[in-house]
Amino acid sequence: MIFRLTLTSVIALATTPAMSQEMNFNRIASFMVAQNAPDAEESSAEIISVTEDGMTLVYTDGPAEVVGFIDITDPANPAALGAIELAGEPTSVSVKGMTAFLGENTSEDYINVSGVLHAVDVPSQTVLASCDLGGQPDSVAVSPDGTFVAVAIENERDEDLGDGRVGQMPAGYVAIVPTTAGSLNCDGMIIADIAGLADVAPEDPEPEFVAINEENEIVVSLQENNHLVVLAANGSVLSHFSAGDVELVGVDTGEEGALNFNETITVVREPDSVTWIDNTHFATANEGDMDGGSRGWTIFSQTGDVVYESGVSFEHAIVEVGHYPEERSGNKGVEPESVTFDVFNGTPYLFVGAERSSIVGVYNVTDLANPVLEQLLPSGIGPEGYVTIPERNLLISANETDDAGARAHVMLFEYQDAPAVYPHLTSAGMDELTGWGAISGQVMAEDGTIFAVSDSFYGMQPTIFQVDVSETPARIVDSIRVTREGQPAQLMDMEGIALDGEGGFWIASEGRSDRLVPHAIYHVSAEGAIKDYIALPNELLAVERRFGFEGITRVGDMLYVAVQREWRDDPANHVKVLGYNLETEAWSVIHYAKTEPATGWVGLSEIVAYGDFMYFIERDNQHDARAVTKLITRVPMSAMKDMVALRETPAVLQPETVVDLLPLLTSTGGYVLDKVEGLAIAEDGTMWVSTDNDGVDDHSGETMFFSVKAK
Repeated sequence: MIFRLTLTSVIALATTPAMSQEMNFNRIASFMVAQNAPDAEESSAEIISVTEDGMTLVYTDGPAEVVGFIDITDPANPAALGAIELAGEPTSVSVKGMTAFLGENTSEDYINVSGVLHAVDVPSQTVLASCDLGGQPDSVAVSPDGTFVAVAIENERDEDLGDGRVGQMPAGYVAIVPTTAGSLNCDGMIIADIAGLADVAPEDPEPEFVAINEENEIVVSLQENNHLVVLAANGSVLSHFSAGDVELVGVDTGEEGALNFNETITVVREPDSVTWIDNTHFATANEGDMDGGSRGWTIFSQTGDVVYESGVSFEHAIVEVGHYPEERSGNKGVEPESVTFDVFNGTPYLFVGAERSSIVGVYNVTDLANPVLEQLLPSGIGPEGYVTIPERNLLISANETDDAGARAHVMLFEYQDAPAVYPHLTSAGMDELTGWGAISGQVMAEDGTIFAVSDSFYGMQPTIFQVDVSETPARIVDSIRVTREGQPAQLMDMEGIALDGEGGFWIASEGRSDRLVPHAIYHVSAEGAIKDYIALPNELLAVERRFGFEGITRVGDMLYVAVQREWRDDPANHVKVLGYNLETEAWSVIHYAKTEPATGWVGLSEIVAYGDFMYFIERDNQHDARAVTKLITRVPMSAMKDMVALRETPAVLQPETVVDLLPLLTSTGGYVLDKVEGLAIAEDGTMWVSTDNDGVDDHSGETMFFSVKAK
């Protein structure tokens, strides 16, 4: 039976039936920022804007010290338009017509602060005018009528001084610069003094973000001061008030490798981004900084009334789709950083970006007191800024995190008359809030559900999840905690799972000798209790390496285990497939000839017996455009009879490719994710594939969980 990539395979990616035949946002493309800064060691997309014709994106790239341009004439195929190099760090950009107003930080240090506001002609990529701002700029916004530009002069603090707290001089302020003929009137600049307003460090305001409504009123967030200020266009203060605090019930505050949402805390909001919804209401993303971060967002009236507070609801929704960042539990959780408002097809939407969860919440705010979360969209790593183009039904996210794993990307979403494609997997509907992530090995149960394991990221809470794939999105319906003598089983890195034929499981655990985690096979009851385990014999202990067991499958009395990468006695590009006979307790081995890596390494991530064949996932460790090898392969089951005792020279399996997964991994408009780790095959031959999101640690958090149909 050969599996072929077809259109129906792509459509089989999970959709949300409740949204079927309704308008939804779906990602259609991703642009790797490094294309505009190929010589930069690190590149980033932070704040983003768009020209009036909706065809050119302009974004700031702080690490590369450039402002970049992207052609989105064909939004499904964004193209690099180059970049302008700067002497300092670009901090923010706002476009009116075809002119980009750009803030540049030229400060020597935290005391000797300086900065410039540029007017840039986008088509020619030339600087038209520049104004000395007298301090370090952060957010930039141009008024809707184009008559002035507001700049938050943050003059940010040195976090290594004074326990990282305000106040630290010089104080910040808001610069208001008039425009003339699409350029800047530097001589007309107004300095709006906002010192003395906040309850926290009033002498040292640090304005973080500015937004301007249709009446040319400027709302300013003072994140570290936990304060909000509304200014007139002449710089006078119209209103100001504390952002206040929030009691949060049901949050995780410990970074212990487990998801436990059972704490109650009260924290100040400390808002970051702010956006007007109408001329009298605005929303804040309450990222937090020194003392707080309410893990949510708020709608205020401009006189300080709280019209809506999300509380824990936004974070809990993120938990259910597997994007919760456990490594930030002790800090600010999902860290909402961005809020953006616009109207699409008559519906007012607020887009809330969670930096640490790399996800975008889409809220219908028709009723300001009762917003409705309609979608959660997968972004790149660390979404920082957004821009909307409702005339073209487009939403754009700029993602700032860039490392050797996954590069920074700009992602494009389209408002479509189509089902919502994301999420692919959710725990929504369970009796209790259930977090999940780092999904690794899978196995298909007789009833058509799938059992999947979480890996070592949740070392204090190893879990087997039962997934109902008859629903879309696929839904986690049970979580089975793996225990040892009644306690959470530690020193496990679950990477593979097989059924034992008696209601329980065989679990393959990948070892790390440097952390005293053994390579082992565990026999686990249906309730999750470890009944027994199979340790490696001395012949394997003598040659083992860290990259070990990555999948397990059972055929009768035989357990077959895939080893991810070469151990010390393996030839190059050959890895072990081990056998263990449950009746005789004898080990056996055969080699798998894997693809030679183009970059990095290639290894096995899964093994599944089905019909007359043994199937494998073979993958490299590369993300995005650098990925080359993401395959489902197979060998005849008869070839497994060539396995030999451990001391003998192994025969070699020569796999055939069944599915090249690369087209599927980009079918939802994202970049290729590196860890394709789960494979389960249904009775009718349908293959279910999943990716491991690393527990959202330096990862986008995105989990793909999709089926490939047999042909």
